[in-house]
Order: sequence, then C-alpha cells, then structure tokens
Amino acid sequence: MATKDGEKAEVLNAFFASVFNSQTSCPQGIQPPELEDRDREQNKPPIIQEEAVNNLLRHPDTHKSMGPDRIHLRVLRELAEELAKPLSIIYQQSWLTGEVPDDWRLANVTSIYKKGPKEDPGNYRPVSLTSVPGTFMEQVIVSTLTKHVQDNQGIRPSQHGFMKGRSCLTNLISFYDQVTRLVDEGKAVDVVYLDFSKAFNTVSHSILLEKLVAHGFNRCTLC
Repeated sequence: MATKDGEKAEVLNAFFASVFNSQTSCPQGIQPPELEDRDREQNKPPIIQEEAVNNLLRHPDTHKSMGPDRIHLRVLRELAEELAKPLSIIYQQSWLTGEVPDDWRLANVTSIYKKGPKEDPGNYRPVSLTSVPGTFMEQVIVSTLTKHVQDNQGIRPSQHGFMKGRSCLTNLISFYDQVTRLVDEGKAVDVVYLDFSKAFNTVSHSILLEKLVAHGFNRCTLC
C-alpha cells in the first residue's frame, strides 16, 4: 500500500509504462526504413498560414490548465497578433524538418480515476498537460491529416468516433435505424461488441506509419 505522494506517483508511473511494448514507438531520431526514399511519390507538406495560427490563438479554451511552461492561455490570446507570425514560422520549420522543440516534449502527467477499486492503478487514466503552443501545432497538423484522409476516402462513412460532427449519439442513431429496419423486415440481427484494453497506448507506430505511407503522406509529415 502506497501512502506518500511520491510512492503513489511511482506506482502509477510503473503501471502506465507497463502497457507499452517494443513495437509501440520508434527510437527518437531514427526513422523506419520504410519511410526512406519515397519523397518523389508524395506531395510536399502544406504551408502553415499565419492567419490560421492567429485564429487558433484568438479562440483558445482559457479554462484549460497550463503546461510545464506555465503560460496561461489568456496570455496567448491577448498576444495573438504578436505571436502568430513567429509561431507559424516555428510550426512550418518543425513540419519540414520533423523536429519538435525540446520544451514541447515535456509534460505534466496527472492520473484521472475512471471506475472500480481506487487501489488498482489500472483504474486510472494518464492525462498529459503539454505546452499550449505545441498543442496548437498538433491541431494544425491533425486538421490537415484528417482532411487528406477524408478526401482520399481513407475513412469509411460508418466511422463515428473522433470525427467532427459525429459522436456516440450519431452512432447509436445509425445503429438503431439499421436494426429496427431489419427487425421490421423479419430478419435476425446479431451484434458483436469488441473492446480493446489500453488500445491507444499499444498502437504500433511502425504499422501506423506504414498505413499513412499507403495513403500518400509525405515523409516530412511522417517524421
């Protein structure tokens, strides 16, 4: 039984680290061989517009917590005009070189209780608070990647999770509509539910990169 804060942190850290495996991530600074020499087949990364960065800075959720840099989101909002240009340059260079500022790699990790016995570290979910400018860059990249995959029909229309304008509610409505239609036609309906424990923590980065290569992403973006 851990009673001190430091001991509790060590127990939770050991458990969070235990769900990762050797295939989860690639060593820092080393790119998988499957990403080499494919630039000719792929498009160049998009240009990050200063206006887009300015818009992100002007509409942050000021109720969210600060990262390790202790920069409050309200400060970023008030200085949007001054910060938009330098941040857009940093974002563009980071995208082109595949490098991320070291300060943006730091995170304050807190554990969020989910359900079940509180003595079990498996009933807690780790949440990382990182530098806000770094999360803004993530939003720019995710938006571009999502649009690329959708335009190339890499995501099926049946996908509801993590899609803008869709949710558990839209998924249930679609499911309910299909089931009731089949029942009205006198047909049998079988349902299979699958749940992967710690699914996001155990995603193989090398497999994910291979799939993104197949969808035509350039090497700068993949790096």
